[in-house]
Amino acid sequence: MKRFASVMLAVLLCGLLFAMPVSALEVENKNGYDYTRLKDEGITLNVYNWGLYISDGSDGSEDVLAAFEELTGIKVNYTTYDTNESLYAKLKSGGADYDVIIPSDYMIGKMADEGMLAKLNFDNIPNYALIGDSYKGMDYDPNEEYSVPYTWGVVGVIYNTTMVDDPVDSWDILWDEKYAGNILMFNNSRDAFAIAQAKLGLSLNPTTTEEIDQAVEELKAQKSVVQAYVMDEIFDKMTGGEAALAPYYAGDAITMIGDNPDLAFAIPKEGTNYFVDAMCIPANSKNQEAAEMFINFMCEPEVALANCEFIGYSTPIPSVQEMLPDELKNSEIMYPSEEVLANTQVFNTLSDDINTAMDAAWSSMKSHEEGGSGWIVPVLLVLAVAIIVFVVWRRSVKKKRNDY
Repeated sequence: MKRFASVMLAVLLCGLLFAMPVSALEVENKNGYDYTRLKDEGITLNVYNWGLYISDGSDGSEDVLAAFEELTGIKVNYTTYDTNESLYAKLKSGGADYDVIIPSDYMIGKMADEGMLAKLNFDNIPNYALIGDSYKGMDYDPNEEYSVPYTWGVVGVIYNTTMVDDPVDSWDILWDEKYAGNILMFNNSRDAFAIAQAKLGLSLNPTTTEEIDQAVEELKAQKSVVQAYVMDEIFDKMTGGEAALAPYYAGDAITMIGDNPDLAFAIPKEGTNYFVDAMCIPANSKNQEAAEMFINFMCEPEVALANCEFIGYSTPIPSVQEMLPDELKNSEIMYPSEEVLANTQVFNTLSDDINTAMDAAWSSMKSHEEGGSGWIVPVLLVLAVAIIVFVVWRRSVKKKRNDY
């Protein structure tokens, strides 16, 4: 789940500069792109995205989907997912029918390798020229065939300053018994393993099963202090003061800090993941031209700005970054320093053997305590033993009474 701050934070940061809705007329007349050419064809686009990862009209934001529908006459059926892995599983099953998806870098590489993505016709996406060169030709799509970058960001630790009195500068703190029962952890294997690998000084892109074995032992050692393994649930838990520490994405950290000023965000000294999420079209899409129109629309500067402000993630369009208010443009969470970025790694597409080993290790680590809360188990065991002892004692007392 990736979204931006509440209306109060947006108003404070942006004033009333972008209070007017995105204008279909303004977009339509830009650069001569004909957004109306499919207007009468009765097309419905199925768009599959991370939860609240688009400016949707809530909290005073722009309603990007409504603007696209009004401009193009194309209806959008919009649904959401919470992890790259759940997106992949749904498409791999063959039961899904989507036209636009927005996976992360490593998953794009995997899906492209497996023939799950369509090659894009960039004649229908002229706004691709607005994307910064540093976001093009990356390892997950080296020939720039399958994807158009949507946002980027880094992973760090969000923490409650009223509950944490130690420096938050290392991944080690997520293993600290002092905070047992108050630590949350990613509920997806790739992010969780990456944190364990960074803690161990290993590459975030394992190439041997031995590296997987080392990382899973770290994750097993962490279980006793983990309250829960979460994705979208992190928002309620962190903003509500139900947990003290959690690893998560920088853009969502901005959201949570906006909802609870006691929260702060730190990037550990061992380094972290730098990710790019990008727009793609599944190979089985029946509406590729309309899907490419949608992708081009999402790259319109006014639209990209609305999305960036609402979800809190960094834009790959340099001109849009310059349009941001200073509070966001200069945010060290939204735009980390060059020094921080130099200590990050992008997830590469792993080999099938390594993926299989990671999935098996993750399932093994979680299987006997699905959902976390490892710190509760010892307490439950003690209670269970106490109940058994009590029942045995009661039976013995009853027997003695009967004997009399």
